[in-house]
Amino acid sequence: MAAKVRIGTCSWADEALSKHWYPKGTPAGERLRYYAEHFDTVEVDSTYYRLPADEMVGRWAERTPEGFVMHVKAFGVMTRHPVKAEQLPPDLRGEAPLDHRGRVERPSREFRAEIFRRFREALEPLRVAGKLGGILFQFPPYVVPKPSSLDYLEWAQEQMDGYDMLVEFRHRVWHEEDQRDATLAFLEQHGMTHVVVDAPKVEAKNVPITVLALTSPITYVRFHGRNADTWNVRGKSAAARFDYLYSEEELEEWVDPLRELAEKAEQAYVLFNNNNYSRVGGRELAQAPTNAEMLRSLLEKRGVPVTAPPAAARSGSR
Repeated sequence: MAAKVRIGTCSWADEALSKHWYPKGTPAGERLRYYAEHFDTVEVDSTYYRLPADEMVGRWAERTPEGFVMHVKAFGVMTRHPVKAEQLPPDLRGEAPLDHRGRVERPSREFRAEIFRRFREALEPLRVAGKLGGILFQFPPYVVPKPSSLDYLEWAQEQMDGYDMLVEFRHRVWHEEDQRDATLAFLEQHGMTHVVVDAPKVEAKNVPITVLALTSPITYVRFHGRNADTWNVRGKSAAARFDYLYSEEELEEWVDPLRELAEKAEQAYVLFNNNNYSRVGGRELAQAPTNAEMLRSLLEKRGVPVTAPPAAARSGSR
């Protein structure tokens, strides 16, 4: 049987959702509960910027219903991104090798291993509750196919100790024609999930290519929007880079590909990372949840198995 497609957004706390999707006056502490009435999965991206605290993760587990799935983005040190010293736990800042801009530079494997350990331990409340999905490893564009990159992936998998690794490469060379088969074969050999992406249709090196493939029992699709004008503009925020509202026609393009991916998978997830808002017909709409609900409706109409909104499922209605 085909896996039912679960649809959600990358973060439940972005400013666009807070201002334009949640009912006015919803306290910050109640937003996750409200989100979980409408979607049964989410991607936590705040953990890319700082290691999570287990107390906070415990609250996530408490505020979500049984069966809810949270995917968690790996902390920047874990994916070889430039991280400033102040983003580290206070007790590790003195040990970190820094460059002239105060960013962690070429830390030892031992230092990274401690980061991995703390990351895993912080996620225990979600794992124990059965609500932890995969760990998103989004690698920067300067991580390219070479032996040291593959060695690091293998080492990182050892550190994750059985957790599902969702791997997104940001340099397009990983999925260009002469490298694609080797990339997918490596991920499949190691049981890592290839992250399928929808992104601007340009050929910049840091814009990933859409490759419809499975390398594990999980299919994981991230919609980044198609805003080619802001993707590589220096100084722009994430909200500007991913400022894009998909049209129904654009999402319709994904119905058949998602059907095919889900038919081969045991678990299927679609997460929207377009995290701004758009003015449509005099209304201000948060892009990610608007498109998530739009895609769910399109899949339902075309007979693609998709999970119902949790509140509707609990009431027995669709």
